[in-house]
Amino acid sequence: MKTFDIKGSARVAGGKKAAKLVRKNGDIPCVIYGGGQAATTFTVAEEQFRNLIYTPNIYIVNVEIDGAMHKAILKDLQFHPVTDKLLHVDFLEVCDEKPVTIAIPIKIVGNSEGVKAGGKLQIEMRKLIVKGLIKDLPDVLEIDITNLGLGKSMKVQDIAFNGLEILNAKNAVVVSVRMTRAAKSAAAAEK
Repeated sequence: MKTFDIKGSARVAGGKKAAKLVRKNGDIPCVIYGGGQAATTFTVAEEQFRNLIYTPNIYIVNVEIDGAMHKAILKDLQFHPVTDKLLHVDFLEVCDEKPVTIAIPIKIVGNSEGVKAGGKLQIEMRKLIVKGLIKDLPDVLEIDITNLGLGKSMKVQDIAFNGLEILNAKNAVVVSVRMTRAAKSAAAAEK
């Protein structure tokens, strides 16, 4: 899994007024929790988040707070409801021997038999929620659709990855091949 480095400084004052002052100075208030320690509040310059948040990639974040290193993942982001400006970031500290729950993007591979027959590929889910150790988490979950026929679908229960447990509903459709009008008329002409 890819890594991303962030440097921040500890924050002593808490509350709304202190958070507004932090944002006014161009920083984002953050918190890191988990790892068996009390939650630590800190601030990070806003421009450091641009390449972390506005990307489809998932990262392990190396957070440096006044010299102390923490390995974490993004847990929650809060945006302003009108301006969409980043307001607050939550990090979850992770360790190598404890499983973590995270949403990982899906990558479709292969050419479907149904698409070759004139169907349309319909991707229903862009990410899957998985649980596993940090060392087992891939950058993307590759799903092979080569054997997916016309009018067929692939559900969560049909997919498995080594070392990962998929937490989405078992009957949820991940990808399907729909009949198009052209495929329906071609099938009717054959009859």
